[in-house]
Amino acid sequence: MRRNAAIWTAAVVSAALMTVLGTAGEAAGAAKTLVVAPNGDDSAPGTLARPLRTIQKAVDLAAPGDVIAVRGGTYALTDNITIATSGTASQPITLSAYQGERVVVDGEQLPASHTPVGGSIPRAERGAIHQEASYWRISGLEIVNGPYGVYCDGCNGNVFSHLSTHDNYESGFQLQGASGNNQILNLDSYANRDPRKNGESADGLAVKEGSGTGNVVRGARLWNNVDDGFDAWKFGSPILIENTVAYGNGFDRWNFPDFAGDGNGFKLGGGTPAPAVAHTVRGSVAFGNAAHGFTDNGNAGALTLTRDTAHANAGTGFDADASGGTATLTADLSVADKRAAALGPSTVSTGNSWDLGGTWNASSVLSTDPGPLTGPRTADGSLPSAPSFLVPRNGADIGARF
Repeated sequence: MRRNAAIWTAAVVSAALMTVLGTAGEAAGAAKTLVVAPNGDDSAPGTLARPLRTIQKAVDLAAPGDVIAVRGGTYALTDNITIATSGTASQPITLSAYQGERVVVDGEQLPASHTPVGGSIPRAERGAIHQEASYWRISGLEIVNGPYGVYCDGCNGNVFSHLSTHDNYESGFQLQGASGNNQILNLDSYANRDPRKNGESADGLAVKEGSGTGNVVRGARLWNNVDDGFDAWKFGSPILIENTVAYGNGFDRWNFPDFAGDGNGFKLGGGTPAPAVAHTVRGSVAFGNAAHGFTDNGNAGALTLTRDTAHANAGTGFDADASGGTATLTADLSVADKRAAALGPSTVSTGNSWDLGGTWNASSVLSTDPGPLTGPRTADGSLPSAPSFLVPRNGADIGARF
């Protein structure tokens, strides 16, 4: 299954940078390009020859249509990067690694990264990158050791692509509040944990506690996070999730004293009460998670799960039994989960592996080896090909394809 071509990747951004950067790095036309480098100076003009030193300085100077090009290196933060100025729909602001160079944003020195057990992170300090702005294109950054990796609240019309958010002290990426029409593309988010809550809330990707239509997740890999891979807890508007992978979530790899991680691959709701929301998940896979592969988590909305695969999850592969729930499951595949599916009386189940009958175990598929899918991404940032992974040996046209 090939990825959607309309993806803002590091390669595309690099081409755009070469267009707007002259050989001396000067801005062309009305928009300007601001270059940042570890050996720069924040009193410099931000050209390729005389770059700025901090990403925050470039963010503060940026206006609609501008490009921020970050040279390779590690940017150790003493204050989080705060994005408060919006671009426009026709002139978004771009923040990207320069020509695909490796850029690491490190939040280890941020005080909020080390909030004590039971403590609370002040809202303004959430995220190595804290964004309350719209119409940005952010790509090609590696964000580590922050109090959240990326935290975006009240964000609209953004494209986040080819980001890596790992080893953060809360969720790798969290979108919340009144936030709509955002695209989260080709995200790798892993090994995020939250010592202050003993693993209760650090997900790979969370779109939670808010509302806003048009949010899309595509091509993400969410693994070995302490809580869930994907979490839509208390988000009141439909989210589209496609071609996304969640595995190994919910295990205590950090020896927390009172471990509280949930361990679902995809948590598609929740709250007291849980809002009824029609999220859509298609062409995605959850395997080896500590709890369920896909769960409505009390969401009684019209969930749609199509051509998804669950494998070897410690709980139920497809848990869609919320009271009054109206989920529709079509052509989904459960292989060697503790339980294939838990369905409510109003759930519509058509052409799934449990509908077809028979035994679905490791010998029923061409391969259970995730290695090809969990290996390096392709040059354009999309998922690697894994044409045999969890594909039915009998030719049944069910489950995800990669």
